[in-house]
Amino acid sequence: MEGRPHQDTAPVPVVQVDSITKHYGGVRALDGVSLNLLPGEVHCLAGENGSGKSTLIKIMSGVERPTSGVIRISGREHPHLTPREAVGQGIDVIFQDLALFKTLTVAENIALPAALSRGDRTVDRARMRKVAQEVTSTLNLDLDLDARVEDLSVADRQLTAICRSMARAARVVFMDEPTTALTHREVQFLFRAVDEMTRKGVSVVFVSHKLDEVRAVCQRITVLRNGQVVAEGAMADFDTARISAAMTGRDLAEMAPETAPSPDTPPLLTVEGLGLAGVFEDVSLSVKPGEVLGIAGLLGSGQTDIAEALFGLQPADKGRITLDGQAVRIDGVADALRHGIGYVPGDRLSQGMFLEQSISDNLLVGSVAQATSRTGLLDRRKVRELDAESIRSLSIKTPSAAEPVSSLSGGNQQRVVIARWLARSPRLLILNSPTVGVDVGSKAGILDILRERAKEGMAVVIISDDPTDLVAICQRVLFVRHGRLAGELVPPDITVESITKELAA
Repeated sequence: MEGRPHQDTAPVPVVQVDSITKHYGGVRALDGVSLNLLPGEVHCLAGENGSGKSTLIKIMSGVERPTSGVIRISGREHPHLTPREAVGQGIDVIFQDLALFKTLTVAENIALPAALSRGDRTVDRARMRKVAQEVTSTLNLDLDLDARVEDLSVADRQLTAICRSMARAARVVFMDEPTTALTHREVQFLFRAVDEMTRKGVSVVFVSHKLDEVRAVCQRITVLRNGQVVAEGAMADFDTARISAAMTGRDLAEMAPETAPSPDTPPLLTVEGLGLAGVFEDVSLSVKPGEVLGIAGLLGSGQTDIAEALFGLQPADKGRITLDGQAVRIDGVADALRHGIGYVPGDRLSQGMFLEQSISDNLLVGSVAQATSRTGLLDRRKVRELDAESIRSLSIKTPSAAEPVSSLSGGNQQRVVIARWLARSPRLLILNSPTVGVDVGSKAGILDILRERAKEGMAVVIISDDPTDLVAICQRVLFVRHGRLAGELVPPDITVESITKELAA
């Protein structure tokens, strides 16, 4: 979906945020932030974790009071809003967890909040279904109104939340990371729903770290850094590199991989004719100590299957694997670990962490041997030392290693997963989409960590479809299509444009 261009005559803002500040003790979370939200447009609110986005959204939804500044809604000034006032003024927020009633139907989720806002004392299911039908028809959505929300896909839950906002006659809708768990096809459905909302005059504030998406759907952008507006304007004037630089104060495009290992350096890992029936076949590649090799492909092309075969999660049934010139068998994860191979999975939430356990416990999984005394018991002093070293070396932002890992941002959760593997000092670390779901600043930090470990001699294989990541860190990039290697790029041909072209071929 292409972002619609500006109208020739400037419309009157639905909401104006004027010089909003917010202090928490001695911390200034927002510092003189101003923002205009126009009817019928999609406005990107961008910034790293901790930039002030969440604080601004809480103020707009009435959850927090600003320390100073005013909010103007249709020209009327408000020093602050309560949650009820925010809803009454047509301001709604769709948070990442969506806040839906999972055991109720789609129709009930759409219409019930509006009924509660009106002060209805009885439940009129026929009326609720009629309201839901009208909203879904208005947005051209095909939702099963009688289905329970718990039975819906993530995409349909997201669409249900949008319909709920429309049923409440929302004039401004903040959407917080709405595409995080969606496939490319589902994202297009979401964008069409957003387009229909704006055609009805609704102002949508799109909060996302996926810069290609926000450039596709948004007409204007405001970038926050350290609680201040550091860039704003028409989206047409911003490319991905400019947004990244504004968010981080650092130009990711200027990041470059270290010099490749010498041609005379023997490979650490060599794979010849590797295959798994019905999944991938005839894969041959090598990676040297200190090298960062990228393996790129569209979703389902087979690159993840190749990575999982090298780690023993789904062992190959043909081909040859050698380490340091010696043939080895990797028939399971235990074999991979014994040979010094680590793997950071693509889905950190379900495969990479114990979410409700502490950061310390998650880190300990990778360093039990180092933290065990001669008697076979855990040495708590060593555990604390290892925790402190991991938190320091990977810049994990947390007040304590005792905090649950679920309390961390996406970028810091990913650093915990990587830290756990680095604690094992692997000879080869395979990372599947290591920067997916993290903000731009965390992405740069993670790539820096991997670059440093490669300089120390660790071989790195990155599975990714993000051209910026691949350009920033890889010395070679292989491409997978339909379960086969289908191309290779080496410097100076590793560019965002050339990778994008290969992925689209």
